[in-house]
Amino acid sequence: MRNYDEKRDFVRVAVDSAISFGTPDDMDDDVAVETLLDQQAILKNLSGRGLMFIVENDVEKESLLDIKVVPSNDLTKPLHARVRVVRVMKQRHGDGFEVGAVIQSMLDD
Repeated sequence: MRNYDEKRDFVRVAVDSAISFGTPDDMDDDVAVETLLDQQAILKNLSGRGLMFIVENDVEKESLLDIKVVPSNDLTKPLHARVRVVRVMKQRHGDGFEVGAVIQSMLDD
């Protein structure tokens, strides 16, 4: 039970999962056809509107990324979405960066 008033529209869910991401090939297109998801990160939390993940290298704020999260079980479908980076912060305890992103659109597999 929470001892505070939740002010967010969507509650964050703690997650610790691998995530693949890349820059969309066609920035004018709302749906990525073949984005190379060549970078890896660790997903830390997820909500109905966005997510936060840890990357090794800095990511540009306001950039668009295509992300894919494949769960370790077959019960949950993979999450494949286009997101907009809204926050990038150097980790306090670590060498990476915390990236906050808002989901712009869901992508088909």
